[in-house]
Amino acid sequence: MHVPNPEDLLKNSKVIYTAQQVDVALEHMSHRISKDLSHTSPLVLAVMGGAVYFSGQLLNKINFPLQFDYLQATRYSNQTVGSNLVWRVEPPPTVKGRVVLVLDDILDEGITLAEIKSKCLQMGALQVFTAVLFEKDLAQAKPIKADYVGLVVPNQYVFGCGMDAYGWWRNLAEVRALHT
Repeated sequence: MHVPNPEDLLKNSKVIYTAQQVDVALEHMSHRISKDLSHTSPLVLAVMGGAVYFSGQLLNKINFPLQFDYLQATRYSNQTVGSNLVWRVEPPPTVKGRVVLVLDDILDEGITLAEIKSKCLQMGALQVFTAVLFEKDLAQAKPIKADYVGLVVPNQYVFGCGMDAYGWWRNLAEVRALHT
């Protein structure tokens, strides 16, 4: 597989959302999550590696007690097309008897997030809420609807804010789309 030069990826992309627009969406989302979940002392699970950026930006805007852990499940592995789900780190046993909030970078086809939610419930979670910083606008139905969505992105290959392009640029504070 040919991995493009990271600088070429920037040159061949356009900004979809600025860092300021993303921050405003994070503020709105944190208020909604706080309103709904502050009384539950949830276990928050970040889906690695895409949700690292999202988790770091969101959690400092939430002012109620929570516990934090992570899981790792992927269908992409630095590719632009998803395949079978691979569990690298399953949800922790501490989901049992808890309200769980799963944080992920993007709701694309919904297969990964649906399987994560199902796995947490199978492991005994009382309730599982899902929050994504971005949802991809697709024509087809998805197997899951996120409880909290920051922004909607077009059906293009997007990167930044935790999402990568060929393994690069998860650290961008803006969201960009590759030119097709």
